[in-house]
Amino acid sequence: MRRSMTSLLTAAAVAFTPVPASAGAARDTVMEALSQRLFPLFDAAGRDPATLDRIKAGQGVTTLLRVRQERRAACGQDLVCAAQAMIWTPTDVETMGKATAGLTSLPTADDGAPAQIRREMEGVNAIVRTYGLGQVPSYPQIDGAGMIDPQERQARLQAADWLSRTPRDKSAQALDPSIDYALALLDVSDRTDAIGYEPLTGGANAPAMARAKTLDWRRYRFSAMILTGVGPEVDDMPLSPYGKYHLRLAASRFAQGDIPFIIITGGRAHPRATRFAEAEEMRRALIDRYGVPADAIVIEPYARHTTTNLRNASRLLIAMGAPLDDDALILCNPQQSAMIESVQFTKRNADELGYQPGQIGRRFSPTELAFRPSLTSARIDPRDPLDP
Repeated sequence: MRRSMTSLLTAAAVAFTPVPASAGAARDTVMEALSQRLFPLFDAAGRDPATLDRIKAGQGVTTLLRVRQERRAACGQDLVCAAQAMIWTPTDVETMGKATAGLTSLPTADDGAPAQIRREMEGVNAIVRTYGLGQVPSYPQIDGAGMIDPQERQARLQAADWLSRTPRDKSAQALDPSIDYALALLDVSDRTDAIGYEPLTGGANAPAMARAKTLDWRRYRFSAMILTGVGPEVDDMPLSPYGKYHLRLAASRFAQGDIPFIIITGGRAHPRATRFAEAEEMRRALIDRYGVPADAIVIEPYARHTTTNLRNASRLLIAMGAPLDDDALILCNPQQSAMIESVQFTKRNADELGYQPGQIGRRFSPTELAFRPSLTSARIDPRDPLDP
């Protein structure tokens, strides 16, 4: 008699024994890249046994990790329970923050290791809740796993559980399996968007990045033009109607000669799981239709919101070595431009990012705003795992 898929999964799970992360660990280049991109602090700790030991030696950490292990073990073969057990509690976050406070060897943002590990732990929680437990994300039309068959959801939970227990070289599994569990959930859901274009200094951006190294920035009125994307809502549409308008605006403004680069920002957002990245398609059109030189264009193909359009553009300006005390120019349609200048947008940045990605300055026309980027934009935040 043939056994059902469910019974086979259950039997395999019962027979499975977790293996220490250091034993026979294979290197997974996709998971490794995703780990570095989403969880730089956890990833660095996993690569350095001495740092990992120092974190474990922090006050209350041993007890915290033991309690988490017991909570997972108590779930038995209940995969939903096991997913819920991966969630970090506010007390867990506070304890781990204190344990990393003095570790200067870890990669952190401007606000320190405790704040960075809080973002990373909350990022694990966001991934588990959205891709494991089916919680509706903040932007359900473009984020999350979408509507999937219950059997497929069960298979993804089981695969993520197995993957989190199977050794992976250079991982943080020796600290806690939740990091690899979250990474596995993104992998089995085919949402590894965050590593689709790394490194951003190469590929299509290589000519502009090379030019930026030798540029005399003082020759130009603005450090760059930030051209925002406006995604289509129709399947298989590379450029939206608004996107085509943005292109004409950009080509006309660039022709004035006082801006050295166009930073095009817009990812694979609309409609959900589209194969087109706005920045790629707009770059192609600027070159083919308008004759803009390739070494004057920088793409930022991750952002899915206006908040992250500006944050990610600021990151690229930092990477290019642009003078951050000079203005860039935000160029977009009048409706979006007015929204960017509004009090509501300031609040939205505070709510979604926790800071302002830069300072909105003088208005030059209904489609043009000055913008002064902020170094705070360099903070990596996996609470948005598709664009951290």
